[in-house]
Amino acid sequence: MTTTSSGIRRRGLLAATAALPLAAPHIRAQPAAVKIGILQPVTGALAQDGEHGRLGAEIAIDHVNRAGGIRSLGGARLEMVFGDARSNPEGGVAEVERMQAEGVVAIVGGFASPICLAASQAAARYDLPYIVDVGVSDQIVQRGLRNTFRFGPGFGTVTRAALDNLVAINDAAGKPAKTVVIVHEDGLFGSGMARLLNAQLPERGFQVLETIAHPTPSRDMSNVALRIRALGPDLLIPSSYYGEFVLLARTMQQQRIRPKAGIYAVLNGAASNFRFVREFPEAANHIMDCNHWADPRKPLTAEVRKAAEATGRFWLYNIPLNYSCVRLLADAIERAGAADRGRIIEALAASTFDGHIMPYGPTRFENGQNTGAAPVNTQVQNGDIKVIFPRAFADAQPVFPAA
Repeated sequence: MTTTSSGIRRRGLLAATAALPLAAPHIRAQPAAVKIGILQPVTGALAQDGEHGRLGAEIAIDHVNRAGGIRSLGGARLEMVFGDARSNPEGGVAEVERMQAEGVVAIVGGFASPICLAASQAAARYDLPYIVDVGVSDQIVQRGLRNTFRFGPGFGTVTRAALDNLVAINDAAGKPAKTVVIVHEDGLFGSGMARLLNAQLPERGFQVLETIAHPTPSRDMSNVALRIRALGPDLLIPSSYYGEFVLLARTMQQQRIRPKAGIYAVLNGAASNFRFVREFPEAANHIMDCNHWADPRKPLTAEVRKAAEATGRFWLYNIPLNYSCVRLLADAIERAGAADRGRIIEALAASTFDGHIMPYGPTRFENGQNTGAAPVNTQVQNGDIKVIFPRAFADAQPVFPAA
């Protein structure tokens, strides 16, 4: 009997297919990695914050992957596509466009409010989920963008908490602080904060003597320090990025300028920063801040901090915030069950995620804002940063007045 070549090919293919499971019973195709964009400013004036934000994201990605990846996607690993926002909005937008082309399913980060505003708007054009890590301007969540979610509190929430806590501290000490000077960076973040402070401080019994703006970056704070000396306030409230506040604090120390009640910062780039505390302990001592901070009661906080410090970095709030944001995203992808942007947006909007290391309850978004997000009050005390409010997990009492 003759056999056609096509018959031979068919029988050969069937035989090979039947034999394959026996020849390699344990071979399983690896699921495609899920690409996520991490956007941080790692060059320019905001590079320190950006580097620590990236580190927090890297630790989270490692934890997710070591724990088995995204189980609903067959154990797919998270893969970071990193973008340097270069400390400006234009850089952030350019990186969003690149990440979009590289096929990321979502973006985390931005740090500064102007970067977050521009980058999340650019991401909205592609229905690309965007999780804001820090960006405190409330404009970020007031534009009706369904793709944008802010995990941390905005400066409206932070300002109210900061002033409520200030009143409590001041009252408990016999009201030594009555007059205030506000110093702020002149961008979106600092100017917005200054407006809120000017509106709310008088309502709480404080007199604002003057509001002093400065640019970022600044190279000299001598004139600002001299103006503070001339005004002689009971309390100084600064809202600035790291470099400018360190420069101001050192200038004030050198010129022996110390407000009577002390320095009470709000969302300050240095006052809750171990680098500042370690490098300039005298200038930093007893400065208070109302800011983002990790929950010291959670065992996972200590684990993340250990991993961060093993790299030789200081413990900054950018690390736990970005760690938590990436874990939030991983949870949303897990529940979405697909590397699909629309389904991830829906999963984020319905989130009740509580696997973070911040002093928040379960995550719940309303119009893109996590309603459970809240700041804490810290104070530098003898070379360490202590939590002094809220009382539920404070590990120290406030030293006030501090001067």
